[in-house]
Amino acid sequence: MPDALSFSTIRAMNADVNASSLPAALAELCLHVDNDCIVMIKPSGLHSVPGIGPDKADSLLSRLRAWDDNIYAVHRLDRDTSGVMVFGRHPAAISNLGKQFQARSVEKSYRARVYGEPLHDNGQIELKMRYDPDNKPRQAIDSISGKPSLTHWSVISRHNNWSLLELIPITGRTHQLRLHMSSINHPILGDSLYAHDDAKNMSPRLCLHAYCLSFNHPSSNERLTFSHPENFNQP
Repeated sequence: MPDALSFSTIRAMNADVNASSLPAALAELCLHVDNDCIVMIKPSGLHSVPGIGPDKADSLLSRLRAWDDNIYAVHRLDRDTSGVMVFGRHPAAISNLGKQFQARSVEKSYRARVYGEPLHDNGQIELKMRYDPDNKPRQAIDSISGKPSLTHWSVISRHNNWSLLELIPITGRTHQLRLHMSSINHPILGDSLYAHDDAKNMSPRLCLHAYCLSFNHPSSNERLTFSHPENFNQP
């Protein structure tokens, strides 16, 4: 990553860059753009960042960098998770946003359709988890060598054989929400890694959506909140 530049220098460099220059396909997914950051809606089935191999080259980041090659990702969503993401547009903003995620000052809220109906209206899941090298790319619960993970959940609505939940991850482990919901026998519908067949077959896509994201603007420090409703009938 290049060395950080001052915000005044960056503004001078990017004075001619604005939202109208976004390609139509990206503009449809854009919630906010300025000289410091861009907030996008990632579709389900699209990688957040490029992976290893030509089959994983396409991603939201690579599409954004075709428009502005200074953009970097400061967090990720699973390929099959849809929802709100923020990207930095220059090194100072990227560093600022990254530190907010590291300090857990960024607030994140997800929506998920899960199998069955939880007995209670809300609760929390606190487990130690780690990567499972014998079952790539799955994660596993491990009370000895796993890293702490914490999720708060609450029921939004109850339906026939499934429920809509709000999930708030306090930590940000890989596959945390998917593993946590499976661990309490309410796997996320359409989850090909952690759901049993009945839950997996109830949806053609993973029913997990990053609904809301709050962070401080990397230049003004103003608290910003962006949300986008889930639509599990579409990618």
